[in-house]
Amino acid sequence: MRSRPFYDVVAALARLGVGIVFMAHGWQKIEAGITATGRTFDGLGVPLPTAAAVYSAFVELLGGAALIVGLGLPVTGALLFLDMAGAFVFVHADQGLFMVDEGAARNGYELVLALGMASLVFAAGGGGRLTLDQWVIGKRLRGAAADDDEDDAASFVESLRQAELKPPKKPRRTPKPRASDPPAATEPSATEPSATEPPATQNKPADDPGDDVLVAGRRKASHRRRSSTTQPIKPPAGDDKTSP
Repeated sequence: MRSRPFYDVVAALARLGVGIVFMAHGWQKIEAGITATGRTFDGLGVPLPTAAAVYSAFVELLGGAALIVGLGLPVTGALLFLDMAGAFVFVHADQGLFMVDEGAARNGYELVLALGMASLVFAAGGGGRLTLDQWVIGKRLRGAAADDDEDDAASFVESLRQAELKPPKKPRRTPKPRASDPPAATEPSATEPSATEPPATQNKPADDPGDDVLVAGRRKASHRRRSSTTQPIKPPAGDDKTSP
């Protein structure tokens, strides 16, 4: 299983090699002259030969340098792939695969195909992390992370400051009972007898009528006994005369 640093080094070496080849071809076209390169393209059947010569020369020269340093790889790789796709379609497709076959120049598409596919890989994100793009993006991300940390620290300090400025809450005190206040009413317990209920009827079953009859009878008897002892006995009306 490959490691990430090893892949980054290999990708950087691949960009270096492909970039040197592109720069060499671009410089060759510029050194020959854009006009002469346009006439050559016209003889090969390339449409818009002058515009194609300008595009091919500067994209290969500047794109090769961008590949080496790793700048704008998605755009750079796409532009170089289009350059090689045009060369394949209009110049090399009908010449076979090999550029040199049996000692004769065939002008085949093997080099164009290899450079185009490599450019497509770099455009798709295969350039590794040892690039100028990664350095710029990493710097921006680090700056954004630092700004977020500063914002978090500022908000934390502000919250502490607000907490210090906020007055502390005083504990609630229960009022002391005064002498003039009536005593608090308490509910009677289920086990304690009620003050309004007479003692005789407390804890008495509801379906026991015997005690009521007995108590009533005793009360009547005591009432008769009390009346007989307190009232004087009057003599009959015929007995007012005293006997001789």
